Amino acid sequence: MQAGTLVVELLMQHRATLFEPLQLPCGLTLKNRVAKSAMSDCLGDGTGHPTAEQIRLYQRWAAGGTAVSIIGEVQLTAGYAENPGNLVLDEASDLHHFRQLARHGGENGTTLWLQLGHAGALAYAPTSIPKGPSALDLPGLRCLEMTLDEIRQLPSQFARTASFAQQAGFGGVQIHAAHGYLLSQFLSPLFNRRSDQYGGAIANRMRPLLEVIEATRIAVGPDFPIAVKLNSSDQLEGGFDNEDALEVAAALDRSSVDLIDISGGTYFPGAKSASDGTGRGPYFLEFAKRARAVTTKPLMLTGGFKTRAQAEDAVASGAVDIVGLARALVLEPSLADLWKADRKPEPFFPRFSDAPERGITAWYTMRLAEIAADKETPVFGDLGQAVRDYEARNKSRTKVWLRHFANDAVGQT
Repeated sequence: MQAGTLVVELLMQHRATLFEPLQLPCGLTLKNRVAKSAMSDCLGDGTGHPTAEQIRLYQRWAAGGTAVSIIGEVQLTAGYAENPGNLVLDEASDLHHFRQLARHGGENGTTLWLQLGHAGALAYAPTSIPKGPSALDLPGLRCLEMTLDEIRQLPSQFARTASFAQQAGFGGVQIHAAHGYLLSQFLSPLFNRRSDQYGGAIANRMRPLLEVIEATRIAVGPDFPIAVKLNSSDQLEGGFDNEDALEVAAALDRSSVDLIDISGGTYFPGAKSASDGTGRGPYFLEFAKRARAVTTKPLMLTGGFKTRAQAEDAVASGAVDIVGLARALVLEPSLADLWKADRKPEPFFPRFSDAPERGITAWYTMRLAEIAADKETPVFGDLGQAVRDYEARNKSRTKVWLRHFANDAVGQT
């Protein structure tokens, strides 16, 4: 019997429950199996620091019973942000504001993690000069190629920001290697056309990710949780596929990571967002079952969970150890506790017709602002107005960002 098959059978025999604790390899015990997945909440103040509203948002998710909550797209530098509302954590940051976020977002037994981000070729153009593994000139995507020196700086940059996160009191970090951002770009042949040691075969394309993990572990020590967000595939022909993803998962099994968060999809131009899909079940569960056979690391699955039954079944099956919820927790921040108390089996998801590209994402992002201000209502706002508000806020934050980071060389790593 193969080792992977034996692991699956043993996990099936245990049949974990959604509200059973989960111990990670580093020794941290999560209080249950419900996680708030990383989202780009865009609630930073434009200078890379948390706002009172952002602190309140994560405090509400903590009060609602999630075991772990992950802040999306926390940048290593100002040069390659995904949005001007992103946080930036580096040597110029005021750690006092981050400590407040860590303290309040970590209430009620929740552990608050930072997702370490670098948008690379998808960096927000008004504040960046996008750079990726390879130079590209495509409709909707133009970027320069990173130099070898810039690539070799990445591990120390991730490690430095992880160290600052640890100093500020956060409970862990997640290295973002999904959804078309920089480390995901290295994994994907659509972005990565290099012919050196960082391109070509998947063993080379995963090299930046593995180097980042190694440097980060050295920086934070053995007891600090490190997770990785990994695409199951780009969901595009010629992109990062399931077979490549399984090879990466097997390599992560040999690394020091504590959790693999499986997702999928990319923001490559023309790609449809997986989160805008209309499927009724978890999007990447079948891949998670395959990944379980190549790694004993705890697995988290993000994408498509809409009911308690779906979440319970995924964990009880042994395919995954923890479920990641994003939009469900935007609709109901206390969903974990409500599920535990048998009070709400599923939130009501709004339906949008003829939504513009990224329009649904904008709607959910502006809904986060309502929750952060304690002003959400059962009546869902207009999609068009949400898009206009989102774009206006980006424009305003861009001005603040450019003034604040004026002395930084835009586009530098």
